[in-house]
Amino acid sequence: MTELAENLPATTPLDGNGRSTLFTAARTANSFAPTPVGDDELREIWELAKWAPTAANTQPLRVLFVRTEEGRDRLVRHMADGNKEKTASAPAVAVLAVDTRFHEHIPALLPFRPELADVFATNDEMRSSTGSFNSALQAGYFILAVRALGLAAGPMAGFDSDGVDAEFFADGRWKSILVVNIGHPGENPWFDRLPRLDPADSTRWA
Repeated sequence: MTELAENLPATTPLDGNGRSTLFTAARTANSFAPTPVGDDELREIWELAKWAPTAANTQPLRVLFVRTEEGRDRLVRHMADGNKEKTASAPAVAVLAVDTRFHEHIPALLPFRPELADVFATNDEMRSSTGSFNSALQAGYFILAVRALGLAAGPMAGFDSDGVDAEFFADGRWKSILVVNIGHPGENPWFDRLPRLDPADSTRWA
């Protein structure tokens, strides 16, 4: 019975601390302490993030973990000026990318409909839109996974994506979409909390 229960979807509500960690008190970190982030912690982030839902289980997101000084120097040169110091100070950085040929994995990921790989292979627009939307969805879950492990995330779109791709993904298959600094908060890490829309302006009921 225990083994069966472990395989069932979890529907237990998070308590206040869990909701605070993931949502209400979570912030984008802009500075980081020198506390190291180990490779095992980075692997654990992905072990959580990989469970994000995607259309037809396509899972187009890919991750490059940058944690060496040499790798960081190569990445920093492609960051926007306002983001260089943030990335330089982060103990670890993740470059999130979309695999433009994600459909080649469909026979393994969707074994009851392997022919869907051929549909994507012959439809560039469908493949591109599916990859873009679902990798962005996975990126959101990636940030939640960082927070769930007690680390701070600093997601940034301010970088030269063509430069990053040429630097790290020279074969052209992966295309960078987001850079996420990862670590423990440093000195004055948070900007003031910005407003959120009132429900009257952002929700409707039918």
